[in-house]
Parts: sequence; C-alpha cells; structure tokens
Amino acid sequence: MSLMFVGHLGELELAGASVATSFATVTGFSLLGGMATSLETLCGQAFGAKQHHLLGVYKQRAMLVLVLVSVPVAATWAYTGEILAWFGQDPEIAAAAAGYIRGLIPALLVNGPLNCHMRFLQAQNAVVPVMLGSGAALAHLPVCWLLVRALGLGSAGAALGIAVSRGQPVLPGALRQALAAMPEHLDGLLLRGVPRHPRLLQARRAVRHDGLPRLSVSALCSIEWWSFELLVLLPGLLPDPKLETAVLSICINTITLAFMVPLGLGGATSTRVSNELGAGRPQAARLAAWVIVLLSLMVAAIGGLVMVLVRNVWGYAYSRDERVVKYIASMLPLLAVSFLFDCVQGVLSGAIRGCGRQKIGACINLASYYLVAIPLGYFFAFGCHVGGMGLWFGLLCGLVVQTILLVCITLCTNWNKEAVKAKDRIHSSACLGDMTA
Repeated sequence: MSLMFVGHLGELELAGASVATSFATVTGFSLLGGMATSLETLCGQAFGAKQHHLLGVYKQRAMLVLVLVSVPVAATWAYTGEILAWFGQDPEIAAAAAGYIRGLIPALLVNGPLNCHMRFLQAQNAVVPVMLGSGAALAHLPVCWLLVRALGLGSAGAALGIAVSRGQPVLPGALRQALAAMPEHLDGLLLRGVPRHPRLLQARRAVRHDGLPRLSVSALCSIEWWSFELLVLLPGLLPDPKLETAVLSICINTITLAFMVPLGLGGATSTRVSNELGAGRPQAARLAAWVIVLLSLMVAAIGGLVMVLVRNVWGYAYSRDERVVKYIASMLPLLAVSFLFDCVQGVLSGAIRGCGRQKIGACINLASYYLVAIPLGYFFAFGCHVGGMGLWFGLLCGLVVQTILLVCITLCTNWNKEAVKAKDRIHSSACLGDMTA
C-alpha cells in the first residue's frame, strides 16, 4: 500500500522508496526475521513435547537479542544516502531513499518484538491473536492517506505509516503476555485452553539460556530475501535507472503480496512438523509436510492465473506512467511462473525449520541464489542487454534450483531420526533451564 501511494507522487519518489525498502529489508527486516525463525523450531517442538515452561524462556531470549541487533542497524540506516551513492546509485534516487528510510526506523524498533510474538503464538497454534493483530494492520490504508495526502508528508509519510501499522500487531501479543502474569483465576477466563507461559521475572533465566548459537544460524535463512532485494538495487546501474528500478520494485511488491498465502502455509508446515516431532510422531510430521505441499500447488495455480489475467491493468495501481504499465504487463507472466516455484519452496522451507535444520536451508539458499540466480541475472541483464527482465529470469533460475534441492532434501529426510533429535534438544534445554533457575 505504501508503494502504491508513493508511486502516484512520481517516478523518482517510487524509485527512491523502492531502493530504501530493499536496503531496509537486506540490512534490517530480513535479518531480524531470519533470527526469529529459531522460535518456530524451539517453541514448536517444546509445545509438542508439552514442555510449556520453555516457551517463554525462548521468546524472551530472542526478544533481547533482536532488540540489541536493532541498534546498530538503525545507526546504519542514518547513512543510507551516503552508502547508496558510494555503491554507484543515481544521486537523486539515493537522496530520495535516504529520506524514506529515516521514516522506517520506528518500524525497525517494533519489528523484533513483532516477529517474536507471532512465532511464539504460532508455535502454540494460537492463530486468532495473530490474525486479529494482522487484521488491525489494515488501518494502514487510512493512515497512509492521512500522512501522504491530507498532511502532505509525501513519501516520508508512507514510511511513518508502516511504523504505525507494524506496531499494532504487537499489542495483542503484549496484552497476552501481561495477562499471563495475572492470577490464575483471572487469565483462565481470558486464555482458556492456551497454556500459560513463564512470568516476566524469568528474563534473568532467559538471558543465561543457551539459544544464541541457534539464533545466529537461523539468521542465515534471511539470505534468500537479500537476493530478491538486490534486484531493486542493480537496476540503478542500467541505462534507464528510474524506470527499471520502479518496475522491478513493483514486481517485488507484487510477488511479496502473492507470497503471503504460501508464507502462511509455510508457517503452518513449520508449526505442525515441529509439534509432531516434539510429540514423538514422525510419520504425522511427514504427512503434514506433503499435504501442505499439495495445497501450495493449488495456490500457485490460482495465483499464477490471476497474475496473467490482470497483467494489462495491474500497473495502474502503482503508477499512471504508460511505460511502467506496459513494462509490468510484460513481466507478470514471468512472475506467474516464479510464483509456482516460490510456493513449493516456501512450504518445504517451513518443513526444514520445523525440523530445526536451518543450516541446511541456509546452504541451499547460498547455492541457489548466490551461485546461480545473481550471476545469471547479471549476465542476462548486462551481458545479453535484456534489462530488468534478465535480472528476474536469473532469479527464476535460482528458484528452480532451490525448489529441486529442497524436494530432494525432504524426500531423503529420516523423520524418525528428526523426532529423536527433537527429543534430545528439548531434554537438554530443560536440564539447562533447571540448572539456571
């Protein structure tokens, strides 16, 4: 929604906001999101094993780490204009990006707690608070209109609107944690059927708990997002940087919007797989993974068909420039094919997170995107002079390689062995927690 509002301000504003969003994702949002994925494994398996006292320990540890990481990231964002100019970006685009990203700093500060709340609740199958929090973010539309149009803050207003919208989903999780500190007879009425988690006084125990290595490895999962966002930075080196950057940013925004459905399926896969492994039911975990893969194929078929049908009008949602609209129309069929592989890999990545095999997922991402997607995209765009479409075609090649590797890994997974690993992981965590209590 933010890019849609900014796009109607002008081509330069859209290009600047797009580059700023990509820079913010690469250096901040993806880093925090990647580190928070460890909670999908740890909390999910602990919940499946009925070790409910570990959930709050994991969450508090993750929140502390993410808040500490946010501080240097925010300091880096203050020098975005200089950094982009040093990398050869167009000076006007770099200046516009610097103004936009400063408005995103408040969103960064709430992003860590948001990620932790969502994964903490998701691991317990408590999806209603997450759904209500996400639904509250729909207020972003009137907020954007107020800041961008009514108050005339321009692209900076759209960035500030993101901070407001990202802060709202944190409230249900924070409220739930506050209620958990109430006496049993009070929160039993409000949280019936949801296991209680430790009080906030466990923070000291959480700090001592051994979770940092897992969080650090999980951060590597964010490298897949980096390659997507590089697509918006590289067009700045093409002959028509404003047009190419605007079009590639719209493509990224479109595929991200479409990816929300398989992302939810991937979260469901991670939750079910981790719960079943923690409960010692490996075959149920295997069945859940492959059932959701079939669902993802259905989603991919529907989403791809919609992209093809709306290709001639979709560009008008972001810009009135006819060049942008026609360029987007030629790109959407390629996006539809990409969405097919994106759906499958999103679900299989969730299964890997549920097993706690983030290191394997990170290695697959490295091979797929940094050895295949980016080199091929650069070759097609600059060597074959295909432009932005060449960059996206390279990304598609990386998606194909990633999906094939994930399918092979999932087929070769020894689910009984993964269940034993989950049991050992929970047992060692419980023993360590008892010693530090």
